[in-house]
Amino acid sequence: MSQQRTVIPQTEPPLPAKETLPTMYDLPSENPEEPGLPDEFHIWQPQLLTRTLQLTDYPPSRLFVGTDLNLYYDVKNPLWHKRPDWFLVLDVPRLYEGTDLRSSYVVWQEGVNSFLVVELLSPGTEKEDLGELALLEDDEISEVDSTEINGQPKREIPPRKWDVYERILRVPYYVVFSRYSDRLRGFKLNGGRYREQSIDPEKPLFLIPELKLGLGIWQGEFEGINRSWLRWCDQEGNWLQTEAERERQKRIQLAEKLKSLSAEQLAALGISLEDLE
Repeated sequence: MSQQRTVIPQTEPPLPAKETLPTMYDLPSENPEEPGLPDEFHIWQPQLLTRTLQLTDYPPSRLFVGTDLNLYYDVKNPLWHKRPDWFLVLDVPRLYEGTDLRSSYVVWQEGVNSFLVVELLSPGTEKEDLGELALLEDDEISEVDSTEINGQPKREIPPRKWDVYERILRVPYYVVFSRYSDRLRGFKLNGGRYREQSIDPEKPLFLIPELKLGLGIWQGEFEGINRSWLRWCDQEGNWLQTEAERERQKRIQLAEKLKSLSAEQLAALGISLEDLE
């Protein structure tokens, strides 16, 4: 395990951020207030998104996908972080400094913000994930306030996920999906604020032109579970396959070709008709 460094005071001229500010190795990768994953859906759904993501403009070595990983975003409050269910960063090394698997994503060290964040709604996280769109009570609105209460400084409260993604990180695309209502909602950053994009409820599809892909709701079986899933598709709405699905399709096509051969030809190849059933 790598040793934590002592943070070096800033100098003139300023030293690089990697030498003066906390790095991935200096910051915790777990939060005792958010232990583990909430349910199986939060395990399998991000995996399906990762396995069906196929980008033509970025090789796998130049993009990073994070799943339930601490995302550190505020250098003034270096322990503040969010844990997106799934997020995509473009044009960064797949490995930290090209050598190590990431235990977190530290924005001030990487220099590149997320391009897309996907949150999977739960009853306990809806207000955090939807920010102003959720009907918050006045006393539940999170604000950073440095005023005093009874002569004591008021504790700074981290902003909600919505505010971090929209106003701090300025993530271009934000998607939320509810497993309870099977509702897909997509937001695009426009003029510094998220604007909800129109999605056809009969055929839910949220296109992201820069990726030449879209996210839609697919009904099917993944890891033995048949339900509605959030899944990548091409611009025409054709579902992108996982590697396992592609291999299965190849086997089916090969079996169909072999079925056109005679019994004698199959025997010569050491294949019986029963093998093709």
